[in-house]
Amino acid sequence: MKVDHIICGQRCRARRLACICLFFFFLACSHAQVLKVGVAGLNHDHVHGILNQFKHGEVIILGIAEPDQQLVAKYKKNYQLPDSLFYSSLASMLEHIKPDAVLAYNAIVDHLAVVEACAPKGISVMVEKPLATTTMQTRRMESLVRQYHIQLLTNFETTWYPSNQQVYDLVHVDHAPGSVRRMIVHSGHQGPKEIGCSPDFLAWLTDPVKNGGGAVMDFGCYGANLITWLMDGKAPVSVTAYIRHIKPAVYPNVDDDATIILEYPGAIGFVEASWNWPFGIKDLEVFTDKAYFHALNGTDILRRDTVAYYKIASQPLLYKDNLAYLAAVLRGQVNPGHDLSSLENNLIVVRILEAAKQSAKEGKKIML
Repeated sequence: MKVDHIICGQRCRARRLACICLFFFFLACSHAQVLKVGVAGLNHDHVHGILNQFKHGEVIILGIAEPDQQLVAKYKKNYQLPDSLFYSSLASMLEHIKPDAVLAYNAIVDHLAVVEACAPKGISVMVEKPLATTTMQTRRMESLVRQYHIQLLTNFETTWYPSNQQVYDLVHVDHAPGSVRRMIVHSGHQGPKEIGCSPDFLAWLTDPVKNGGGAVMDFGCYGANLITWLMDGKAPVSVTAYIRHIKPAVYPNVDDDATIILEYPGAIGFVEASWNWPFGIKDLEVFTDKAYFHALNGTDILRRDTVAYYKIASQPLLYKDNLAYLAAVLRGQVNPGHDLSSLENNLIVVRILEAAKQSAKEGKKIML
């Protein structure tokens, strides 16, 4: 018995050592080959992320396509960027540079134009969430991806939350707590104007065409993305939504609160999205037939099996952000499959959001 225990311990240590070596191998590869990217648009406030990554040497920006000279001047000054980086259009930029990928930081409705410009040149694209405003746009995108064999990924902040991955692994890899029965995702904050989003961002974020809606699109996409992932890439059987306009004086043209109910065989998901909450929140709750998990934020997890709650330590992710993951996909180190960023997942996300808007408008359940 003692010998078996020693052998088991040695094997565990060997596995841990192998995992550590693998982690540092990927880390070394990522530093050895920094991605070279093009940037499409500057009117999305998430662009500060890529510009800070550029500032810290985590990525090489070969060019930035932005027609608005006021925005160009602003970012030139704030990040000490040279004139040589800027182009007045995406087409012009792609005539002069050959990036590994193009990252889109523009209105959601403009994502299709980015894919249309990049795909024929064999250039992969990563857009900020959600992928598109309509399923008509996603059908065109999917066609271009298949025709030109590129990658089309969608970046969500919550993809890089170790807590979410840990909950997924507990449910799908360990299989300890039973089958998923109920999922609840809260995503929202006080409102984009209230938290100080830039005027250029607000201009399209609160436009029913350019953003496709308000909170239902801006925050509803997080829940649709996570629940589709938890359900192994399956679309729901039906979608029912209640979309409200609580602050019409602040957001006259779009909704600011949405509740979306997703029905699956044997399971149900609730997406709660709002620009009306007293604080910012992005959390995930999963009920199985034997346990309850609550990813409170990016790192903290609560578990309850019977009566008492107890904390679970989240594990670090192999890919810490969108750039690390994008690089791994482009280098063939990982297949997106049904990952949170994958095209397959996000085609379903847009279907859900479109059905949610239809459900709220018609006052009925929409069958998918």
